[in-house]
Amino acid sequence: MEAAASAAVAAAKETALAAAAAASAASKEAAAAAAAVTEAAATVKEAAAKASAAALNAKEAAAVATAAREAAAAAAANVAAATAALQASKKRKFHLVDDQDPPGSGWGSVDHISRVPDAVLGSIVSLLPTKEGARTQAISRRWRPLWLSSPLNLALDRGPNSKELITKILSEHPGPARRFSVCISQNDDKIEGWLSSPALDNLEEFELTYTFWGNNKDKLCLLPLSVFRFSPTIRVATFYGSHFPNLIAQLSLKFPCLKQLTLERVTISEDVLQGMLSGCPALESLELMKVFGIDRLCISSQTLKSLRFFAGWTSQGLFLHELVIEDAPCLERLLRLDPVGTKSIKIIGGAPKLAILGMLSEDISELHLGSSVFQKMIAVSLTTKMHTMRVLALRSTGPNLDAVVNFLKCFPCLERLYVIFKSWEVINNVRSYDPLDPIESLELHLKNVVLKNYDGTKSSSIDFAKFFVLNAKVLKEMKITLPYHRRHRWFAKQFSLLRVRSRASQDAQIEMRCGSHEYFTHIKRTHDLSTDDPFDLPSIGCSKCKEKGLGDAVYQI
Repeated sequence: MEAAASAAVAAAKETALAAAAAASAASKEAAAAAAAVTEAAATVKEAAAKASAAALNAKEAAAVATAAREAAAAAAANVAAATAALQASKKRKFHLVDDQDPPGSGWGSVDHISRVPDAVLGSIVSLLPTKEGARTQAISRRWRPLWLSSPLNLALDRGPNSKELITKILSEHPGPARRFSVCISQNDDKIEGWLSSPALDNLEEFELTYTFWGNNKDKLCLLPLSVFRFSPTIRVATFYGSHFPNLIAQLSLKFPCLKQLTLERVTISEDVLQGMLSGCPALESLELMKVFGIDRLCISSQTLKSLRFFAGWTSQGLFLHELVIEDAPCLERLLRLDPVGTKSIKIIGGAPKLAILGMLSEDISELHLGSSVFQKMIAVSLTTKMHTMRVLALRSTGPNLDAVVNFLKCFPCLERLYVIFKSWEVINNVRSYDPLDPIESLELHLKNVVLKNYDGTKSSSIDFAKFFVLNAKVLKEMKITLPYHRRHRWFAKQFSLLRVRSRASQDAQIEMRCGSHEYFTHIKRTHDLSTDDPFDLPSIGCSKCKEKGLGDAVYQI
């Protein structure tokens, strides 16, 4: 066991040496390399500014950043390797090579990782999970004080000793805290003491989850008002299983730094929510998931880029029957993930950057896109065209081609189209493409079409898919997923139906796979605005194919 631990430490040493060599080749100034590491960790903005100033030119700065990122990765790997060594042996206390180790100790002469400034190592420690971050104190004398001097990352789920551990950490760590994320039982008496801890001063990320079973909104736990002492510094906030008291509306709270807000399975009045949103001048992403108490929400934000909402629970409480986008000049994505909720959506003001929209369905009794109006997916007026729209997701009662074509006209620059069928419905489409009345998206822009819950046994479904094969001139890829298992012989028949010589795009790749009923309600991480398309998810796959050892069987047409 001791030999294994020694090998782990040796591997850690090699990693550290390689990282230091890369950093040294890039820059002779340790401060510049350290600042670039901090820039890679995206946590120490001031250090990043120093690195930029120290670089003689753009090429040199890029080289420093690249080498520093390698150093950060090597340092993190070094920590993990050393921690594994500690766990592997109880007989000997292993540590990273310390410059204070005497010559001939068998640990080597120089530890290059230890040359990295405390601020940089502290940033690395603060990114580690809570328990692993605390364990770095045992690595060596060099690392011993770093955890207590680093921004606290306290994130713990419920466990046998979780409450005691949280209390212990908050009593020992002097702060400041970067993140506080806990999951507790309803009416836990510890929460007030935790929230008042000086260690949480200047908190940046906050997540409070009350365990909540069932759908009874009356069992939600009252949110402590002490939560809002973090309002001046909080950047990310998540609340789950809470009841927001109406008193909050009288506090006129301001959240000058808040960029991401998630409310899930909470009760909150319209006045409280509108008041909170009005106090968020920097808010970029908002998620409202299964929230009680809101019938109408009006969005007027100069910074909001993403809005995700999921109704649910409408039988027990009102939730977002009407959504009005009044003024949102930065809004890029509007994600309605519940196909049977929110009856009215109105974009009546400026949303000049809206590029991703879905999931639309016949359940929306009224949809206003500027002056264009749809009622239950049927176009009543098509006077406004939104040229910024790139991605559209629809849930169609049967393959309703007429409705889809009208949306293609409304969004002339659409690039990706997702259509989820309610396969048990049958609809007769009479729409055909008229070359004398071309649709710009089909002629110039539509590159990807995804059809889910496709029923190839119905002629209407086949005609729907064939419409895009025949008319989408720049189509690159069409993905078709079935809601059930089919054998190879069935796919061969589909090939004969869809493999048409007169396809508009000869380069288009068409693939078909069997699977299960798929929707987009399970989309996660919509706060991540770096993803170009939140609907681009891997297929769930077919359980029978997996049982037969076929994996995710994909057939190319």
